[in-house]
Amino acid sequence: MFSRKAIDSSELRQKAMSLGQPVCDLLMNTMKDLGSREGAFQTLFAACPNSETVIKAALRAAKRANAPIKFAATLNQVDRDGGYTGMTPREFVETVKLEAESIDYNGPIIIAIDHGGPWLKDIQSIEKWPLEQCMEWIKKSFEAAVDAGYDLIHVDPTVDRTLPNGSVIPIERVIERTVELVEHVEHYRRLKGYSPISYEVGTEEVHGGLADLNVFDNFLRGLKKALVAKNLPDVWPIFVVGKVGTDLHTTSFDPQVAQQLVRKAAEYGSFIKGHYSDYVDNPGDYPLSGMGGANVGPEFTEEEYHALKRLTEIEHRLFQVQQIFRLSSLMQNLENAVYRSGRWKKWLHPDELGKDFSELAPERKSWLIKTGCRYVWAQPEVISAREKLYRNLRQNGYQAEEIVYSEIEKAMDKYFRSFNLININERVKKVLEERRYSTK
Repeated sequence: MFSRKAIDSSELRQKAMSLGQPVCDLLMNTMKDLGSREGAFQTLFAACPNSETVIKAALRAAKRANAPIKFAATLNQVDRDGGYTGMTPREFVETVKLEAESIDYNGPIIIAIDHGGPWLKDIQSIEKWPLEQCMEWIKKSFEAAVDAGYDLIHVDPTVDRTLPNGSVIPIERVIERTVELVEHVEHYRRLKGYSPISYEVGTEEVHGGLADLNVFDNFLRGLKKALVAKNLPDVWPIFVVGKVGTDLHTTSFDPQVAQQLVRKAAEYGSFIKGHYSDYVDNPGDYPLSGMGGANVGPEFTEEEYHALKRLTEIEHRLFQVQQIFRLSSLMQNLENAVYRSGRWKKWLHPDELGKDFSELAPERKSWLIKTGCRYVWAQPEVISAREKLYRNLRQNGYQAEEIVYSEIEKAMDKYFRSFNLININERVKKVLEERRYSTK
């Protein structure tokens, strides 16, 4: 099998290259035109690639839905140092291309950085890096992403560890650092002769969230002015992240707030992106509200974890009747790896700070393992235990790996359906064809 030269061979990408446009910009604007024609809009589904299993499941689900798939990778997940997935940007892109080739998926694939900004990479916060060191790292990470062929970068300098606890970063500082990072990427991209890329800006955390229309408007107006001042009038974010009701601990999307933000972003030619869309109660309201995109991540880690846990229960039953003679101990390996990683400390509640893992309540330990397992899927002992589990079950007639894929894909199918993405690839191609003939 050979690796594709481009991330995908879709007509959309070929058209974007011929027009000199970012592929994600072309996709979003084409879907907008399509939505106006059909009277029903679409929301682009983005999966956080927190494991190779999730990557393959997403591609399989996208092929079945005949829809585009966007991968939004944080610098904790994929970076020059390998991230917790063990993949550099180039290795990540090659993995996606090879997996797509292996299932003959030829639809649009968008590769993106998610939350690229100072102190959003865990080690920078843990080790209390100074701003200059953070920014230098982020710039080099952005360069590596551009070299690897990424399509979009979420520029998110909305955390400032130099401020006192509880302080909110001034919106002017967010604009200044956003422009500094965009300017660096554009200078590097143009120097290298790479195709244009898309940008996403903002975060739902700043100023309590970009749900306040005045803050939202000031941010976009200031960003536009600053980009023009840097001689970048042709660069503008396709996505702006908005606070639409969902966060780490809530699952309710607010259509009314979303519609307000969508209308305001449209005035600037942008779409609203929702984050923390995991297990959202009302996913069908996203396209109805005009939401351009939505990121989902931890949900797929949990589905992967639950599927593996059920398989270990089957394994244990087989062990009890002597159909298996040595258990994989996958769940124990996962717990040990999560504990050793120290990542569980990131999610402790205020009243749990300072406690050892063993001192936590059983339900909290279970949640932390389930949430934290994404950080350790690539650990050698976890990989070995998973392979042993699959082998034990395969010898007893179970297609264990397929069971895991199917559970993750089932969760993804919900978003493809709710976001009106079924067979969207064919309809996008039709619009592109019509445009081609109309210009002759």
